Amino acid sequence: MVKITIENLAQKELFAKPGVSVLKIVQENFIDWMHACGGKGRCTTCRFIVVQGSDQFYPRTKVEENYQKRGDLADHERLACQAVPFGDCLIRVPEDCKLPHQEYSN
Repeated sequence: MVKITIENLAQKELFAKPGVSVLKIVQENFIDWMHACGGKGRCTTCRFIVVQGSDQFYPRTKVEENYQKRGDLADHERLACQAVPFGDCLIRVPEDCKLPHQEYSN
């Protein structure tokens, strides 16, 4: 079982089987998460910051590598629609990817 803690979303802890994208995990837990392209890897609005556990994700997809090369994805960031954890991690929603109706902490 994988545990994802969302640091600035009321320390929300989510549990899932390995092999599922972060976006799918948050959606299965009824959490709204920005994803303008519908989770198809065509934008970076589902971006998140990996605070701890960057080694607990499968390698970046080609889509993520392309965004990183263009400077649209920092080294410590991943796309929720692409990133698949296989172990526990702590993530954070970046300021520009927050939804206005969701309550975040600092």
